[in-house]
Amino acid sequence: MKAEVHPTAVLLGDVEVKEGVKIGPYTIIDGEKGKVVIGEGTVVYGHVWIQGPTFLGKDNRIYPYVSIGGGPQDIGYKEEPTEIYIGDRNVIREYTTINKGSTKDKGKTVIGNDNYFMAYSHIAHDCKIGNNIVFTNGASVAGHAEVHDYAILSAFVGVQQFCRIGAHSFVGAYSAVTQDVLPYAKVVGIRPLRVVGVNTVGLSRRGFTRDQIRSIDRAFRLLLRSGLLLKEAISEIEKELGDREEIKVILDFLKTLDPRRGFHRKFGNSG
Repeated sequence: MKAEVHPTAVLLGDVEVKEGVKIGPYTIIDGEKGKVVIGEGTVVYGHVWIQGPTFLGKDNRIYPYVSIGGGPQDIGYKEEPTEIYIGDRNVIREYTTINKGSTKDKGKTVIGNDNYFMAYSHIAHDCKIGNNIVFTNGASVAGHAEVHDYAILSAFVGVQQFCRIGAHSFVGAYSAVTQDVLPYAKVVGIRPLRVVGVNTVGLSRRGFTRDQIRSIDRAFRLLLRSGLLLKEAISEIEKELGDREEIKVILDFLKTLDPRRGFHRKFGNSG
């Protein structure tokens, strides 16, 4: 299927448009600073701006006024040819901004598959975004942050640089994330952000059994409510639950924790 490019769209420099791509009116795809690849079946609606080097996979939907490939918002950036990689079947809604990597990291911003970025989302330089993630309106992640699979960031969430958002977690609206967020956690608040429990609704929707959710809840109790030191809590979790696949996700997350940053451990009602 031949690509369709609106006559008012502007393609500059090294741009590769695959089969089945549709590019709408007044879109600018700028490959003069590096190659831009638009994968099969991707639809780029009108008034979108994409700058290279940027590599888009298959069947993405990119809505008006999205900006992809702008340089990192870093005063040390000197127009180096850093990159963006975006996978397949992502929906990127109006006014979302995705910045390319910086020379202070691996030089890449990477986004996986099947994500939904609602209007005014922001993904900063060198971020690593997994799969099946939802950024609700205005959610923003600063440079070098990671968001793991199936996480949900509610409206106007702000994530500090280098923080990690664990898999299957839920971050409530207007929350300020300044440390890592545990996998499976439901968190909300500003100062402090609080863990209000396990994201049971999200886990149930994704097919986790009651037994699996109970084991996650038990691990959370040991980590957050037992009064044990972190090393002691990890040891107890390993003894009691360490053979369970859902618990290995928590243990792996904790074992790769940056001790300078830590993770959100304040437990209780956000009110």
